[in-house]
Formats: sequence, C-alpha cells, structure tokens
Amino acid sequence: MIREVTLASSSGIRLKILEDNNFNVKQVPPGVDEDEVKISLINNGATCLQIAKNLAELKANRISAKYPGEVVIGADQVMDFQGKNFSKPKDKSEAKLILKTLNNKKHYLHSAVCVSRAGSMISNFHESCPLKVKNLTDEEIDKYIQRLDEEKMLKYGVYQIEAGGLDLFDEIHDDMEAIMGLPMKQLKKYLNDLK
Repeated sequence: MIREVTLASSSGIRLKILEDNNFNVKQVPPGVDEDEVKISLINNGATCLQIAKNLAELKANRISAKYPGEVVIGADQVMDFQGKNFSKPKDKSEAKLILKTLNNKKHYLHSAVCVSRAGSMISNFHESCPLKVKNLTDEEIDKYIQRLDEEKMLKYGVYQIEAGGLDLFDEIHDDMEAIMGLPMKQLKKYLNDLK
C-alpha cells in the first residue's frame, strides 16, 4: 500500500484523517477559487455530485502537475439538499437560515476524491452520505448557532460534526470520515492496489 501522499488541500480535517490512518502526508494548498468554479459549473447545469468531483479533480491535477512523481489526493465535499448546492455560510445569520431549511429533512454530503499523478487523474470516486436533521425548535437552532465558532464555520460549514454537530441529527451515515470530507475506506482500498 502506498503510504506517502500529497494532499492538494488546506483542510486540517482531511490532513488529520490521513495522518490518523498512518499516511505520511505533504500538504499543498491547491489555490483554486472554489466559488468561481462552482458558479461556472452550476451555470452549465452540473449536479452537486458533479461539482464535488470536478473540484476534487481540479485540485489534484493542479498540484500533481507541480509534483509529477507523487501520488496526489484532491478532495471536495458538497452539501446537496433537493438538488441545490449549499455552500459554507458567510455568517451566523446565513447559518441559521441553512439549519432552518434543513430542519427535519434529509440531505446529502457528497465527498469526492481524485487521485492524480503527473497532472492527470488516475482515479476518481465518491461517497454520498445521507443525513437527516432532527426536528429542532427555533430555540434549539438559536442555541446551536450561538455556540458556533465563526472561524470554523467559515472553514467547515454550518454543522461541525467534529465539534458537537452530531447532536443535530436523527439519522446519519455510518462513515464518519466520509462525512468529514474524506472517504477513507475507498481511498485505502484504491491505494492498496496502486503500484
């Protein structure tokens, strides 16, 4: 199994997941304007899953072109509610609106991974994780939003699974690493077979 990888991401959580799974990781931020790419993809009719896969591939290929001899992992995650892409909230009032929209409803987190070498994709896969938010009262939503760390919210989104966000859900997919943005079961299986 390959144990030396380059992570085309600035995500601390993805880095931690890889390190917790005994990978030696070089982390390189990909320098991709995700909002610009998302807008372009949405304007061209891309689904939420296609957005996640395209962003993962763009990140991985960009960094693997700079480090052609290395195995580069790019990843992206998109929240999908009834086919609509929900981006990370810009402030707490937007976070509250998102939670109210998701209240007592199911949505999906599409976690896409691209593995690249020499600037080209060699594998692209994803995990789509269903989650259902509890039927929360306005007071419960307000209380949760008040305790959100705004800086982390801008990085990780409206619910921070790794920081108490599990309490928001009635139903949650069992692959926590995929929910946090990196489907390790599939990635390890792929890297195990890679020469």
